[in-house]
Amino acid sequence: MECPHLNSSVCTSIDYSGFPNGSPSSWCCSVCRSNKSPWVCLTCLSVHCGRYVNGHAKKHYEDSQSPAAGGQKRCDKQQSQHLVCMDCISYSTFCYRCDDFVVNDTRLGQVQKVREHLQSLENAPLTADRTLKRKLLESSSPNSKLLKDNGGASTLCATGLRNLGNTCFMNAILQSLSNIQLFSCYFKELPAVALRSGKTAGRRMYHTRSQGDTSVSLVEEFRKTLCSLWQGNPTAFSPDSLFYVVWKIMPIIQPVGQSSPVNLNGSSTVVTSIFGGVLQNEVNCLVCGTESRKYDPFLDLSLDIPSQFRHKRTKDQEPGPTCTLLDCLRSFTDLEELDETEFYMCHKCKKKQKSTKKFWVQKLPKVLCLHLKRFHWTSYLRNKVDTYVEFPLRDLDMRGYLLEPENSLRGGCLYDLAAVVVHHGSGVGSGHYTAYGRQEGRWYHFNDSTVTPTEEETVVKAKAYILFYTERNDTASSEMDTKL
Repeated sequence: MECPHLNSSVCTSIDYSGFPNGSPSSWCCSVCRSNKSPWVCLTCLSVHCGRYVNGHAKKHYEDSQSPAAGGQKRCDKQQSQHLVCMDCISYSTFCYRCDDFVVNDTRLGQVQKVREHLQSLENAPLTADRTLKRKLLESSSPNSKLLKDNGGASTLCATGLRNLGNTCFMNAILQSLSNIQLFSCYFKELPAVALRSGKTAGRRMYHTRSQGDTSVSLVEEFRKTLCSLWQGNPTAFSPDSLFYVVWKIMPIIQPVGQSSPVNLNGSSTVVTSIFGGVLQNEVNCLVCGTESRKYDPFLDLSLDIPSQFRHKRTKDQEPGPTCTLLDCLRSFTDLEELDETEFYMCHKCKKKQKSTKKFWVQKLPKVLCLHLKRFHWTSYLRNKVDTYVEFPLRDLDMRGYLLEPENSLRGGCLYDLAAVVVHHGSGVGSGHYTAYGRQEGRWYHFNDSTVTPTEEETVVKAKAYILFYTERNDTASSEMDTKL
C-alpha cells in the first residue's frame, strides 16, 4: 500500500553513524537483545525486535505517541512520529499507523537510501571472505563437481530473491530471464542512472536517454535486479523496488487486445526483438472454400496438453504413452474444425459458416517461450492438469511448424533449453513456483532465496509450466535496432 505518513515520519537527514556495528541482519533489539527479526525505526534509527518476536518495535511506536515520550531521540521535535520501521533482513517497510507494509517512498527517496545503505552494510563483511566460503563449499558439497571449472575455481555465484509475500512466481520469472544471456546482458550493460539536482532532486534519469520517469525507473530497477543475481552474494536480494515500480505502472498498461507486441513494419523493443515471433492464422470456409489469412504477433505460445494424456490412471491400469512437448506443439498447429461458438464470418457467404483453422509459424523468435496450459475450467471450478510432459534439454527442432521450412536453415530452427518454471501444488489459487536455469552449462534450482546446483536428470523430471528455449545459432553479438 501507499503510506501517507512517510514524509512526516522518515528522518530527512539520516546520520548513518548512529547504526550499530556489524551486519544489519545480526543487529540486536535495544530492549531484549534478541537478534531475531531486527527492525530499525526510520525516525530515530533505533533498533528493536519485529512483529513476530517480542514486538518491541511496535512498543517503541506506541511509546512515542504518549506525552511522556519527550525523551526520544528525534530528527525534528515537531515531527516525532515514529511510525515507520524497516525490516533489516528483508528491507521491507512497515507503517504502524497504517498497519501494513509500504511500497512508496518519500519525495527525496529516503527509504530507498536507507535500504541501499543497509544492503551495503550487509554485503561489506561478506566480500572479504567470499573466496574462503566458496572453497569450503567445494570441499564439502556432494555436488562439488558442479561447482568447479577447469582451473578448480568455484563458479557458484547465483543469488536468491526474497519472497515479498506471494511473489514466488515473479521471482521464478526473474531468475529465468537472468539465465537468458541475450536478454539479461542487454540490461546489465546499460549505464547506471544519475540523480538529478536542483528542483528535480531525487528523480532518476539515464545519461543517454529521456523516456520519462515512469519507463526509466522500471528499466533501472530491472537492471539493478539482474545485476544483483549473479554477483555471488550469499544474501538473497530483495526485489521490492522493482515490485513497486511494476505495481505503479500496471494501471497504465494497455488492455490485452489493444497492444501490438510486434511491429511488423517498424522498429521493435528489446523484448519483442528477442521474444517476438509471428504466426500465420489460416481460416477456410467449409461451404465456399474461401481462405482467410492474417498474421498474429506473439511473445509466447500457449499450448494445450492433449486431452488423451490428461486422464488419471488407477494403480491397476497399464501406463499409457508419455506426453511430449512435440505432442503439444502438434496439437497447437494441427488443422482444427471450429465449433459453433467460433464459426467464421465468411465475407463471400456474408454469414458465419463452418470453417477450419490452422496455425503456421511465419517467423521464429530468438528466444522461444512455451507456456503449457496446466489450468483449465470445468463446470464448477478450475483444475490443474498434473500430466508430466517430456521436454528436450537441447535440439528442439521447430522446422516442422514453419510456414516455409524449405527457406530456413535447419540450424536456425534448433533451440536449447535455458530455463523452466514449475508450479508445485494442486490448484491455481495455491501452491508455489520455482525455476530451473542453466548458466555456463550448469543447472541451478531457484527457490526464492535459496539457490542450489542440480543435475540434468532432475531438470528433465520436472513438470514444466513455462519453458524458455534459446536459438542455437544465437546472434547475441549482432547489433539490435531497439528502443526502450
